[in-house]
Amino acid sequence: MEKRLVTRPHRSLAKQTLDKDLDKVSLAEEASYYVMRRLAAPGLAALFLILSMTIAASYFTGASGIAIVAVAAVVAAYMAMNIGANDVTNNVGAAVGAKAMTMATALVLAATFEIAGALIAGRKVTLTIEAGIVDGARLINAEALVWVMMAALISAAVWINFATYARAPVSTTHSVVGGIIGAGVAAAGPGSVKWLTIAGITASWSISPLLGGAIAALFLAFLKEFVIYRSDKIAAARRWMPVVLGVMAGAFTAYVLAFALVRVSIISLPTGLLAGALAGGVCYVLSKPWIHRHSEGLDNRNQSLRKLFRLPLIVAAALLSFAHGANDVSNAIGPLSAIVAAVGGTISAQKSEAPFWVLMIGALGISLGLLLYGPRLIRVVGEEITRLNPMRAFCVALATAVTVLLATALGLPISSTHTAVGAVFGVGFFREWYIRHSRRRLEYVRQKTGQADFMEAVETNFAEVRRRRLVRRSYFLTIVAAWVITLPISALLSALVYLVLARLFL
Repeated sequence: MEKRLVTRPHRSLAKQTLDKDLDKVSLAEEASYYVMRRLAAPGLAALFLILSMTIAASYFTGASGIAIVAVAAVVAAYMAMNIGANDVTNNVGAAVGAKAMTMATALVLAATFEIAGALIAGRKVTLTIEAGIVDGARLINAEALVWVMMAALISAAVWINFATYARAPVSTTHSVVGGIIGAGVAAAGPGSVKWLTIAGITASWSISPLLGGAIAALFLAFLKEFVIYRSDKIAAARRWMPVVLGVMAGAFTAYVLAFALVRVSIISLPTGLLAGALAGGVCYVLSKPWIHRHSEGLDNRNQSLRKLFRLPLIVAAALLSFAHGANDVSNAIGPLSAIVAAVGGTISAQKSEAPFWVLMIGALGISLGLLLYGPRLIRVVGEEITRLNPMRAFCVALATAVTVLLATALGLPISSTHTAVGAVFGVGFFREWYIRHSRRRLEYVRQKTGQADFMEAVETNFAEVRRRRLVRRSYFLTIVAAWVITLPISALLSALVYLVLARLFL
């Protein structure tokens, strides 16, 4: 029997080898891209530190202390980036959580207005950090003040970096003030600390979250009573939204003219308030046709109101970023400004001026830290405490901005973290109260649903009441605990760092 030979088709080895080589190249490119992406943020951060050192060396005129100033500029830049990564997230977290803007848009907007706020209005609160916490005259000499401020910067930056990694929105203001207190006590005892100033700052820390929460709740109550729970929501929005926007524009204009532009021109408070009133009136007139045009064809429901509030929310987030830049840039550059003055042989006073290049390092550092590392905590503030929509987020942003701007005008270094998170909790707790106690809402829902006994059955079911809570209590306790421990940890760490530095250099 004849055997049949089966011929198999000849395979081209060259083609297989080429495919394998191309696959290897593609995998290598993907691996390189992945590695380079992970190294991009640290690389840019390192370049900024080198740039800060170069700026300090080029602008500082005292040749004898140029090395200390250059090192202090690097530490201040590192601190500023940590502030941007941890603290600036409060400005746009509510807007991102409400899906009024994308993460990329929020980062660019916040970075731009942070720089503007720091450069235009950042000097006043800087003076409090620079010369209002520790009495430099009680220290051994100006050189001791240098290492007090250096220890405060190092300890605060390290603690904030750790908190950011742990996804905890701590107070950068607490961190730097605690650091200055700890190093000051280690250097010259408790008598070197200006405790009256500390008492005022501590009071502002306690009041700011309560005030932010109260203002946010008041704004939300106004919107619920006069816009949301009305039979014709669109007509109510056309009537009252221009008023809310006019108030926002007027308050911001008055603040900028009366307090933020002191370096450009001295404008009295009555003049600033008058200009603010005029700006509010102009905003009211211009916003009416805009709201009317964008509300045409919208259905009479809450989803339509959310669309109308997206642009005002973006404006409020920009305002909050400006306010944060004006207030919290001091946490990074206040100690640096004191170091620059001390190296020059003088002790900072309440009338000292922070050099422009110092402000620039703080402003750019905060913005860079936000762009590189900010998204991690934006989601915590905007999405994981309570559910936000554009209207609630607008109340949070506007309330935080008003509180921070007021504190900046008074020269108080309050915590924008406390204020923003307090506003978010204020909105959530108010919603819980309003759902159970508002007669207007009750009648509105009964009219819409036809349920005459609406809420009675729920009120007697305690398990249902607990389930309907709108604020996550676990986040409330975690964040408060982080606030409480920040100052003592920063103070203790700063005291240890100062003792090491003093042993090495004094």
